[in-house]
Amino acid sequence: MKAVLFQGRGGPEVIRTGEVPDPAPGRGEVLVRVRAAALNRADLLQRRGQYAPPAGTREDVPGLELAGEVLRTGEGAAAFRPGDRVMAICAGEGQAELAVVHERMLLPIPERLSFEEAAALPEAGITAHDALFTLGGLRPGWPVLVHAAGSGVATVAIQLAKAAGATVLGTSRTQDKLEKARPLGLDHALLVARDAPRFADEVRRLTGGRGCPLVLDFVGAAYARENLAALAPRGVLVVVGTMGGAEAATDLRVLMQRRASVVGTTLRMRPLDEKIAATQAFARDVLPLVAAGRVRPVVDEVLPAERAREAHERMERNESFGKLVLRF
Repeated sequence: MKAVLFQGRGGPEVIRTGEVPDPAPGRGEVLVRVRAAALNRADLLQRRGQYAPPAGTREDVPGLELAGEVLRTGEGAAAFRPGDRVMAICAGEGQAELAVVHERMLLPIPERLSFEEAAALPEAGITAHDALFTLGGLRPGWPVLVHAAGSGVATVAIQLAKAAGATVLGTSRTQDKLEKARPLGLDHALLVARDAPRFADEVRRLTGGRGCPLVLDFVGAAYARENLAALAPRGVLVVVGTMGGAEAATDLRVLMQRRASVVGTTLRMRPLDEKIAATQAFARDVLPLVAAGRVRPVVDEVLPAERAREAHERMERNESFGKLVLRF
């Protein structure tokens, strides 16, 4: 089968497409003919040798989410039939013509979505839902701060928070991405400077001096101090990514005074049962919204798999709004 391959570790120049052996489904697993697979920042880190996949997953074939058709089922897998349109997150190896996925990790693709749109939804959608509701405890009427408003996860998080009745504040370093996020449900757009990010004072002004009960952060160290200052009493900071660095120096007294919580999260390294639980929660709460057109995946561009290097280069330059998708 054809797959995106990393020839060693390094920059986008190590990417090529090539042939690898076809996988076979084991017990409880399903073989999917992949039609589209989205790019994630974890793919960039894996290419650089900074984020190894779980044991048993190839390091040279990236891909954390996919969409396609069921081709064959393994022993004991009965939830889907050949020909069913499905999407899923996976531990890796999703950017290939064939992929094996546990049947309980598969989600049916709503009729209104193409394969390319569906491929852009699982990782962003499950991560956003888990961070907002399972970890963040979002309630209607809350103001919620979502950083990096143009990222794949943020574009879904904004929609989910708005659908839940929240007031959504969002940040970006580019005005264009903030304007594109407004139709998704962004109520207050905060433009953040690249060299000296400041947003806590504006967050507190917009929330009547109280701050946000929930902050979703994809940036990490560069925003750590301001995040704590932007939290409401008993607020929760959910750290989803570290694009701006992983090691932060901050005043823990602020955390103590606000009796706030910092929660870190990642999907990829969780045990299978936890990933299944997050997937099923997403299916219960979010898929009906997608089917009704109230939540939609945001696709920046669809490229053939042979142009995976170009997709990596665009993501590294932070040019995209929403997801970059590879077609197989």
